[in-house]
Amino acid sequence: MNLQEIGKKAKDASYELAITDTKTKNAALEAIALELEANVAEIVSANQKDIEAGKKAGLTEALLDRLLLDETRLAGVIGDLRSVIALSDPVGEEFDGKLLENGLKLCKRRVPVGVLGVIYEARPNVTIDIAALSLKTGNASILRGGKETINSNLVLVKFIQNALEKVGLPKTAVQYIENTDRALVGELLKLDKYVDMIIPRGNSGLQQFCKENSTIPVIIGGIGICHLFAEKTVDVDKALAIIENAKVQRPSVCNSLDTLLVDAEIAETFLPKLAAHLLPLGVTLVAEEKAKAILGEHAQLAEEGDFSREWLCLNLGVKVVDSLSEALAHIREHSSEHSDGILTNDFTVANKFVNAVNSAAVYVNTSTRFTDGSQFALGAEVAVSTQKLHARGPMGLHELTTYKWIGIGDYLIRK
Repeated sequence: MNLQEIGKKAKDASYELAITDTKTKNAALEAIALELEANVAEIVSANQKDIEAGKKAGLTEALLDRLLLDETRLAGVIGDLRSVIALSDPVGEEFDGKLLENGLKLCKRRVPVGVLGVIYEARPNVTIDIAALSLKTGNASILRGGKETINSNLVLVKFIQNALEKVGLPKTAVQYIENTDRALVGELLKLDKYVDMIIPRGNSGLQQFCKENSTIPVIIGGIGICHLFAEKTVDVDKALAIIENAKVQRPSVCNSLDTLLVDAEIAETFLPKLAAHLLPLGVTLVAEEKAKAILGEHAQLAEEGDFSREWLCLNLGVKVVDSLSEALAHIREHSSEHSDGILTNDFTVANKFVNAVNSAAVYVNTSTRFTDGSQFALGAEVAVSTQKLHARGPMGLHELTTYKWIGIGDYLIRK
């Protein structure tokens, strides 16, 4: 597989996309939606091949859940795709305009980044999300999914490219690296002549590999070690509903709850209620010594490293803390700076927590499960960035653009 050729085709396609109007880009997205709807059976069948292969390979239930693309999930993906059509196109937007004393009119204009290289694992819905957001913002994309999703992704990209050709756009605007050889990831990371941004969506090993080996700017994120702190003034019954949602609704995703911190002043009453609420739902409580002493046989004792794990299953770390300061210290040590929150009726404490926690999304009396492009009304997301420069949190349309300065004068010269 010639990545240099793929890169060149992507760069050429990006030049055409950069001058494509919003109407045509939206027509392409609707064409993709129609292609997907017309071929549900083929897509689901291809996904079932991946699921069966994953089971034979011994993938965990969490990974199989991420891998699944059934009719219901596909309908949701198509819905997100159509919501991107309804969003305003940021490309061409002008801002920070000013007229200088010398007569020069200046402004910033939003433009596409260019070519995105996206490396991801067992989530075929990501293929559609990336294609939609990239096309809406005039970016070409080179996709590299994991071997677990090869059948699903190949069929999805086929229909995406069919749709692009139907509306007169180059099918090379969305390309897929079909060879699952991991050496090609290293090649992609060096393709700086053609690729403008690398977005890895996967485990910490993948993120670290990209940081250390890429000659292209890398957006880091997607690893979620998420916390909630139940402060002493919390409404217990309402808090339990939030904790259930954050942990149980979909435990295999990055914004699910990994650790619950409980104020020592309420731990004796709160923790038994927590166990009574969550254990029937299949949750396993993994508790440090103070919490274990209260929970007894209803929890297992945490081992070294447990509070630095992204569980991706129905395990929940539980720790008793003596103060807001101790809760903050724990979060700073163990959080991946993805999504963290506080459950409290004291909004002075809540404000201190929000200001002190250095995460991409910080919540007050809210489930961590909201850190999601569609939930943030972004239509979809290409990733959840946990870094500070350029983009942070769910990356929607604006985060896939940059800007250029535009200067306009009346045959103006510098004096």
